[in-house]
Amino acid sequence: MAKCFLPLIPLFLIVLLLAVAVTESKAYSTTKPFEGHKPEKLTHLHFYFHDVITGDKPTAIRVAAPPGTNSSEVSFGVVMIADDPLTEGPDPSSKEVGRAQGMYVSTDMTMLSFTMVFNLVFTEGEFKGSTVAMYGRNPIMSKVREMPIIGGTGAFRFARGYAQARTYKLVGLNAVVEYNVFIWH
Repeated sequence: MAKCFLPLIPLFLIVLLLAVAVTESKAYSTTKPFEGHKPEKLTHLHFYFHDVITGDKPTAIRVAAPPGTNSSEVSFGVVMIADDPLTEGPDPSSKEVGRAQGMYVSTDMTMLSFTMVFNLVFTEGEFKGSTVAMYGRNPIMSKVREMPIIGGTGAFRFARGYAQARTYKLVGLNAVVEYNVFIWH
């Protein structure tokens, strides 16, 4: 009779090991209040974004363009990488408060519109060392464009909000864009 249970011993050991492993595993996720952070303030930032494509010191460069893009009126498919200065005033020589680092891509086949993927990196003032993540559609021929703020670091941890962009000046391909950014953090 003991021989008939012998083949079941390995099966019993496997079941026992699985039971131990399951009882000792931890949950995939847990939700609890985050101590030390309570979203409670709205910050309004105002600055100018300087996108320089031409000249000796461009701050944005084209890194990809599909065949036929040069003949497209909207430059569909062009990918630009940028490290654009953010300044207090519209003049490029005004005080720099940060950098817009990221990329923008022409993603509309019928009108000039970019998908913007940027980290707004603050290098001066109260928010020095903090960043804000901006991701969204920018139909650049519209008077006012709105893009979402989807996160941040430092003072802007757990940030959410929106950015409004208005073209201040356009000279050839170089643009100065006024930004009003509203961030809940």
